[in-house]
Amino acid sequence: MSTFDKVKQQAQQLAGKAKEATGRVTGSQETENAGKRDRLEGEAKERGQDLKDRAEGTVQDAKDKLRGQDKGDQGKGGENEQR
Repeated sequence: MSTFDKVKQQAQQLAGKAKEATGRVTGSQETENAGKRDRLEGEAKERGQDLKDRAEGTVQDAKDKLRGQDKGDQGKGGENEQR
């Protein structure tokens, strides 16, 4: 996840928390609910991006392993040809 996206999502969460607190203090259920919605949306985006990053990392690891196996297979073939 880019640093900018992470900061943006955390800012959304903080703004949501502030709205929630404002709603509680003023007795405005609507403001409190809007704050909860903003906070949860920011958390969901952050978690979704984390999952996406992990999946991309897993795919890259798999590609690297396959490339390593391909190189290893080529090396073994070369050794057998030399004998």
